Amino acid sequence: MSYRPLHDGWTLSGGDVSELPASVPGCVHTDLLAAGRIEDPYLDENESKLSWIGRTEWTYSSSFTHVPGAPRIDLVCAGLDTVASIELNGEQVGQTANMHRSYRFDVRPLLRDGDNTLKIKFNSPYAYAEEQQRRLGHRPNAYDEPFNFIRKQACNFGWDWGPILVTSGIWQPIGLHSWSVARLAEVRPQVTVSNGTGRVEVRVRLERAAVEPVTITASVAGRRAQATVDGIEALLILTVDDPALWWPRGYGSPSLYSLDVAVMSASGDTLDSWSRMIGFRDVRVDHTDDAFTVIVNDVPVFVKGVNWIPDDVFDNRVTRDRLEQRFRQAADANVNYLRVWGGGRYESEDFYDLADEMGFMVGQDFLFACAAYPEEEPFASEIEAEARENVVRLSSHPSLVMWTGNNENLWGHEDWDWKPVLAGRTWGLAYYLELLPRIVAELDPGRPYWPGSPYSGTTSRHPNDPSFGTTHIWDVWNTDDYTKYAAYRPRFVAEFGFQAPPAYATIRRALSDSPLAPDSPGMAAHQKAAGGDQKLSRGLDNHMPPPRDFDDWHYLTQLNQARAVAFGISHFRSLRPLCMGSIMWQLNDCWPVTSWAAVDGDGRKKPLWYAMRDAYADRLLTLQPRTGAPLTPGGPVSPVPQGTVFTSDGAPALVAVNDSRTPWSVETTVTRRNLAGEILAATVLEATVAPGSATTIPLPADITTPGDPTTELIAVDSGLTWFFALDKDIPWPSPSFTTSVAKEGTSTKVTVTADSLLRSLTLYPDRLDPAAETDKAGVTLLPGESVTFTVHSGQSLDAVALTSRPVLRCLNDIG
Repeated sequence: MSYRPLHDGWTLSGGDVSELPASVPGCVHTDLLAAGRIEDPYLDENESKLSWIGRTEWTYSSSFTHVPGAPRIDLVCAGLDTVASIELNGEQVGQTANMHRSYRFDVRPLLRDGDNTLKIKFNSPYAYAEEQQRRLGHRPNAYDEPFNFIRKQACNFGWDWGPILVTSGIWQPIGLHSWSVARLAEVRPQVTVSNGTGRVEVRVRLERAAVEPVTITASVAGRRAQATVDGIEALLILTVDDPALWWPRGYGSPSLYSLDVAVMSASGDTLDSWSRMIGFRDVRVDHTDDAFTVIVNDVPVFVKGVNWIPDDVFDNRVTRDRLEQRFRQAADANVNYLRVWGGGRYESEDFYDLADEMGFMVGQDFLFACAAYPEEEPFASEIEAEARENVVRLSSHPSLVMWTGNNENLWGHEDWDWKPVLAGRTWGLAYYLELLPRIVAELDPGRPYWPGSPYSGTTSRHPNDPSFGTTHIWDVWNTDDYTKYAAYRPRFVAEFGFQAPPAYATIRRALSDSPLAPDSPGMAAHQKAAGGDQKLSRGLDNHMPPPRDFDDWHYLTQLNQARAVAFGISHFRSLRPLCMGSIMWQLNDCWPVTSWAAVDGDGRKKPLWYAMRDAYADRLLTLQPRTGAPLTPGGPVSPVPQGTVFTSDGAPALVAVNDSRTPWSVETTVTRRNLAGEILAATVLEATVAPGSATTIPLPADITTPGDPTTELIAVDSGLTWFFALDKDIPWPSPSFTTSVAKEGTSTKVTVTADSLLRSLTLYPDRLDPAAETDKAGVTLLPGESVTFTVHSGQSLDAVALTSRPVLRCLNDIG
């Protein structure tokens, strides 16, 4: 057995482009960019000039030398994007129409001794999708693009955070696989653990080039099993006593074992082999009393999650190192769960290997998003093939804890006026309720499947009922203020979020606008959400003093995003165990854009990242309004005027949330103060919080009852604050503080000591050095308190600039 990559010597032709060098794996856009034929689509308004690429037919050509050898030689295409015809030496090998699956063709009869020519011709994705749309009839979707009529990344056609850059190309490895007798066509381990015994059932399917007995072996943790077979299928079972378990982040070590499978000829030669790291763990979802609780190794886990989108429009740019950086940012923000959203891709082996190693739980959507999908051919067969392949490919990963049938399609069918447009045509329901659960039950029976996100557990309920199953909360942002999160008592929140622009250094790299303004041409081109700027303004109007310039607008919108998401996370976590999951939208971006992301398209952390880190801490103190009545599931219990600030019933109480596995002894001082920092009332609170629980600690009335709501606040000695009035209504004192700056190796320490109250103090070192990063943001200081920001930078930063506007900001300096 041998594999020969065919990644060199490719050229690209199409339209008026002829014989450009092409990178494989890659895509047309990156080849055109490398050749200087297009401008960088991520900069300024260049994206709008490139729609012709997705409407052009492209041909990749290469030649290679072949020496006769094995009785079977396959051309293996791990991923072609998307509608392709393959020719070898002028003879058609095959055709493809699905980016999300691999293809294998027996090409030995077509190979020549010596030189061979390989061509892959890609049809226009638009031409194919629009023809399918005409043939099958219109199906509604969230955008005016035909992404639901082609098995391709939906977000290639644009999204409310992504550009329209419709790619074509050989996006995954391609090569020649030479083999004899038999190869491992499919290896499917089912790993379980019960009562201290691990069990691995290894199901093997062979493809044969000769009929003769072969021996299949499997080994893990020093255990070995083998079977000699004349046919094409085998089952090998291994048991491991008292294996170290795979645990998610925060609950233990994500222990892994190497599982090795091989097939050998009668003479003992190895014909093919397969190796993966596996983990022993049990996972299920508890639905008792309409709950939605992820249980790992019999321990209920509060999901502290983020939604994940493709990290770049052009997948060949997403390296393992880049994924590792993104995963480290998630881990440092106390995240334990990544939801792979259904408008992107089935994520890579690098992605899942890193998740296995770092202890992230992963929920993988099947690839359907915000649209009605036809159930007719060729889509029915293609979708079954892609689902089968990817379930088998990913099922060995312990990090994968849930399959989900789609993103928002059940909700869309119910609420987005699809039914009159569909007029009885198919829209995908059979995929989510029949095909996909059947495939998961057959190929990955130990892993939960959920028909959609959101989904309330049965078709007899509204699919986005927060009282049941999983819910998405998007009235906040689209129409309502973020304080409305407090009106919800959901069981599990799978999407919620709030927008803000990217880091200043990212904006300046991507845009040449002069001057910058929220609506300057480049900023407008990099705001993809309908009415996005108006929604940002509404959020500011509800809470913040009016911005005077772009620098104020940038600071305030980023601050409002951080406040909004932290408000939501803290509220949802305070409801534990009623609510057992919070998956914010979204961790990452695929290009520089105003969006919901915590980490922008250049990989820089926005203030939201720091707020999320604090709100997802294993042990959280949060102030939440409580009436004393029992918490019951549901949505807003009374009408909330659209767009206005929601006022919660009840006085603020201290809620201590303990997601750790040990008891937490809480002892804290809570004070009511005025803006000068003077103590008006004080109390000391004590409580013991059991592992995996939340405890509400009432506050005395002299703490919760202000004399003047506009000039008083509650302060907890952990640094937590509660203001009785909105920021815009508070007469903030002029900021008064002293600073010191000290260089320590590759870092710079910036210490700020407050003479006056300083609200939401934030440092933006990327304005001085694009590579600079600080360790905290959004800090509120009382008079006399200090904070030290640690700035990591390869440069020597100017101390005056580092401690002045617009690098050092607080809410008080906007007057």
